[in-house]
Formats: sequence, C-alpha cells, structure tokens
Amino acid sequence: MSVAFVFPGQGSQAVGMGQALADAFPAAREVFEEVDHSLEQRLTRLMFEGPQDELTLTENAQPALMAVSLAVARVLAAEGGIRLADKASFVAGHSLGEYSALAAAGAFTLGDAARLLKRRGQAMQEAVPVGEGAMAALLGLDLADVEAIAVAAAVEGSVCEAANDNAPGQVVVSGHLAAVERAMALATEKGAKRCVMLPVSAPFHCALMAPAAKVMEAALAETHVAPPSVPLVANVTARAVSIPDTIRALLVQQVTSRVRWRESVLFMKDEGVTRLVELGAGKVLTSLARRIDRDLEAAAVGAPADIEAVLKLL
Repeated sequence: MSVAFVFPGQGSQAVGMGQALADAFPAAREVFEEVDHSLEQRLTRLMFEGPQDELTLTENAQPALMAVSLAVARVLAAEGGIRLADKASFVAGHSLGEYSALAAAGAFTLGDAARLLKRRGQAMQEAVPVGEGAMAALLGLDLADVEAIAVAAAVEGSVCEAANDNAPGQVVVSGHLAAVERAMALATEKGAKRCVMLPVSAPFHCALMAPAAKVMEAALAETHVAPPSVPLVANVTARAVSIPDTIRALLVQQVTSRVRWRESVLFMKDEGVTRLVELGAGKVLTSLARRIDRDLEAAAVGAPADIEAVLKLL
C-alpha cells in the first residue's frame, strides 16, 4: 500500500474546527498556541468561537485551515509514531493546502507557514476590490468545455479562466463578476447540470491575482524553504517536486494559475498510490478522490475519533 497525505483548501473552514483536537491532545494545543504566537493574533479563539464571517475572511481562513491540518499531523506523530517521511510517498494540498503540505513535510516551519498564509490571504483580498470578482463551479462539464466557455465569456478585456480542475464534471471558473456570470449562462446552454456561484471574497487562481503573486514572490524570497521530507505534487504542474527554489517559484505561479487537482490525484495513482489520507478540516478532498478514481481508497482525519481509525489503517 502506497499512501499520499493531502491537505484541504479554503472552503473547509467552520466555527469549532480543531477544538475537539485541542481538548483531547496536547500536541494539537501546542500547534494552535504556536500559530497564535507567530501571528500575534488570537486566531485559535476565532476558530473555536467565531464569528463565522470573520473566520471566513481569507487572511484568517488560510492560516486557520493550515493550523488544523498541522495539528492533525502532529497528533498522528505523537499518538501513533506516524511520520510522513516513513509513511507517505507524496504530499499534496489544494491551493493554500500546499503550504500545509510543505509545513507537514518540513519545508516550512509552522510559524513561517502561518505568516506566509496570513500575508497571502491579505494580498489576495487586496488584489481585487470586493464585488468586482467572482468564482463559480460549473458542474457536469469537462475541462475542455469549461475552457472554451471561459474564453467566450471573457469579452471586452474582462478575465474569466478555468481556475480549479477539481474532479471530472467539477471545474471552477474565476474572474470578473460579469464574465463569470456570462460563463454560467453559457455553461447552462452547453448542458451543465448546475452552476453555483461560490461564497468567496476574491477571484482566486486567475490573472486578476497578479498583484498578489508579486507580494508572495517577495515574501517567499525572504523565507527559508528546506527540501521536503516527502515530494510535493504541485498544483501548477501536477508533478512531484522537492527542490526548494522550484517549490518557491511554483508557489508564486500558483497564485494566478489553475489548481490541477484532478491531474495531481491521477499522477499520484499512476505512481503507485492506492490510498489518500486527508489531514485537516472537512472531507472535501476525500469526496473528490472518489469522483476522480473509485479504485482509490480515501480517508479524512480531522477529529479525535478519526485519529484512532487512521492509526489502524496505517
């Protein structure tokens, strides 16, 4: 059995996430305390108590989700001796989840990952005024159809791009609000099962994020990146990478580039992975894995009960 550990992205956040882990495990509490200290912010209190609208702010949601993922990784190590370097063939993360994956694999310190994600969230929010951008999931169409729709929707200098290739029949577009709305209408005409506007505060993973990419280029240039203990399957290339300078460059590109999640999962399967273990809040990536390839086993670990179950699996 070959295992990959995967880490969720934005949208998996919910008030109360991580609290049961903190109550049950000292290793989880240590992670949350370190993140709070690194950010000079009581992020943990916001995670546990809300309010939801403040937690959902990109600059809060990104480091918060990373904290929960790293808390799970630390608990697995403390309770069951599960080390990524011994158990995993690859790590991968969806968007911000790449930072979680890299921190879990030792490429970033926990504090650096928290600070980078705080800055990333701020930069992404600042790149486009609220209300000017949007993202929508176009369900029931393949990537080629969505790419053609995005090109047709991006008229008069507006931006509309296929931003997330999540699974067969689940592709997300991102760009100017009016262009995304045109894409939804075109997708409906093309036979999409459903088009859903996503509750996000900015149009991630498209050309409109170029100002944020510049901010992250500067931030990453000042941050030490060590070789990860486990290769990262990068969003931008859907291929494995371990060279620190390449990782840094790909993280900059990732801000404006498509999240090639479907291809990433298929790459890992082609490399012999038979089981994905999702570390962190929610079960989004576990659900996507089953849609991408039903032969893949997938399990999500985000609560104390999950810890015991996954320790038996591994």
